[in-house]
Amino acid sequence: MAPSFREILNSGNFVVTSEIGPPKGTNIEKMLHHIDLLKDKVAALNVTDHQSSVMRFPSLGGCLAIKERGGDPILQMTCRDRNRLALQAELLIAYTRGIRNVLCLTGDAVPVGDHKEAKGVFDLDSVQLLRAIRQMESGKDLGGNDLDGAVEFCAGAIVTPEARPIEPQLIKFEKKVESGAEFFQTQAVYDLDNFAEFMQYARKFPVKILAGIVLLVSARMARYMNENVPGIFVPQYLIDELASAPKGEAVNRGIEIAGQMIATLKKESLCDGVHIMAIGREELVPEIMEVAGLSSSKSQT
Repeated sequence: MAPSFREILNSGNFVVTSEIGPPKGTNIEKMLHHIDLLKDKVAALNVTDHQSSVMRFPSLGGCLAIKERGGDPILQMTCRDRNRLALQAELLIAYTRGIRNVLCLTGDAVPVGDHKEAKGVFDLDSVQLLRAIRQMESGKDLGGNDLDGAVEFCAGAIVTPEARPIEPQLIKFEKKVESGAEFFQTQAVYDLDNFAEFMQYARKFPVKILAGIVLLVSARMARYMNENVPGIFVPQYLIDELASAPKGEAVNRGIEIAGQMIATLKKESLCDGVHIMAIGREELVPEIMEVAGLSSSKSQT
């Protein structure tokens, strides 16, 4: 039997996870193709949960597909769209279907998405969701009622090392650790010196840190993220590299940048692994891994 994501996290090896972006509709063929392409190459696959407040095929549905096709899924759960009843119920469904990993998110604000008339719920936040999972593992729901069958999850959260000011992030990071987070997938990291400073702080805690690597496909994309995505800063020299690439070669340059960054993170043992986000270009993840010199197996070395 293949090792679980939790076992790989605790193996001491360099861990690689990636992300699947579900479709806006019922045509899941591309999603299934990406799952088949990556399920045996990475330790686990996240499925985004209405990322950027855009309605899409649900994370739970994508995770079930990953499980059915032999991969290890990480269920993303945002508190924006569900109250505590629905969140707990979804955890019960996930557990009974063999899903054992959860990434707890508060969720992006509704106005940034495509359903601006929707009402955000935010009954819980990511810290409270982590606590809810640990309480359910003890056999009690959030109302203090006994569960006829408990759950057990490898639960994680996110952190933004490049946030400015960083202090609020560090406070919430500690709260998430105290609430039961076992691993963290960071938002996109591009300044490795700054990330190394964050890791000096994070190493004080008994958690695993996977650096977020977002594939840059153009200088325009990099500028957009700098201007519109809080907590992400792409250095000017990387923007210049992408802008100077010959026509049609910016994507390849982006693959090289991502792969070289991962190789540096691994060589210098800056963190426990990486979470690769290709954002709709999941078919390029194997190329990024090849540039990084990573083994194409679930348990990286």
